[in-house]
Amino acid sequence: MSPGPTSPTGSAAPGGTGAPAVTLDDVRDAARRLSGAAHRTPVLRSRTLDARTGTQTFLKCENFQRAGAFKFRGAYHALSHLTPEELAHGVVAYSSGNHAQAVALAARELGTRAVIVMPADTPRSKRDATAGYGAEIVTYDRYTEDRAAISGRIARERGLTLIPPYDHPHVIAGQGTTALELLEETGPLDALLVPVGGGGLMAGAATAATALTPGIRMIGVEPAAVETPGELTFAINRRLVDSVVLVTDDEIRAAMVFAFERLKIVVEPSGASALAALLAGHLDHPPARTGVIISGGNIGPDRFRELLG
Repeated sequence: MSPGPTSPTGSAAPGGTGAPAVTLDDVRDAARRLSGAAHRTPVLRSRTLDARTGTQTFLKCENFQRAGAFKFRGAYHALSHLTPEELAHGVVAYSSGNHAQAVALAARELGTRAVIVMPADTPRSKRDATAGYGAEIVTYDRYTEDRAAISGRIARERGLTLIPPYDHPHVIAGQGTTALELLEETGPLDALLVPVGGGGLMAGAATAATALTPGIRMIGVEPAAVETPGELTFAINRRLVDSVVLVTDDEIRAAMVFAFERLKIVVEPSGASALAALLAGHLDHPPARTGVIISGGNIGPDRFRELLG
């Protein structure tokens, strides 16, 4: 059989029908596979934050994750399901940010090779970080070319496995280990605020949190401009997420400043969105105990200075 473009091994139930595509057991299996590979990131507290928001807040800091963001969890977990033959051929992914670095690092750790399709105008720091993990970089024009089509062509021509950024059950289950770890450390929470891009982190976190703490409020937080959600992530989040709030650029910047000044941590804009929603008072009725996922910290010093200046 000639190799062709594939997604990570495994099948998913159609969103919204039959058995759930991702379960708590899947997230727990992901945690076992990630043990020793991914960092168990810290949970930070701040009395100042509690006083300002009126809730006990627990910050799950994925900015301390390997490759600087939660994406490593899903990427490594997806690659860990590949067969020896698939690993021998290698993988391909498309991303201009954290997924690129996550797949590149996961591929290196599992002894395979990665091809990453990135826009030609990707900041040099991100390209260098991805290449530094050993990945081959293929660039494209984001305004005239289709990254998914390019990745599919490369997968077919080279017999590589496509690792999607969020819309796959193995990726979702891997991302869900963030909430699993958080709740193991804190015990039951009344609400969990999660940044939403493509929806993979939220889908995984909601799968774990709602199973472990029935009645928990799952609150998604989006910036004004956000990625188009995947079919699978949308189906899961439509079922499990209670509400979605929007945050402005100014609110995100304020959260980055707070994290830097009060918590002594660096957070990238998308990673600060859930904290921004809490600080800006977007929760109508602040719960007693609130979890917040800080999803990443990949930002260069020049960009950080520009945003906070």
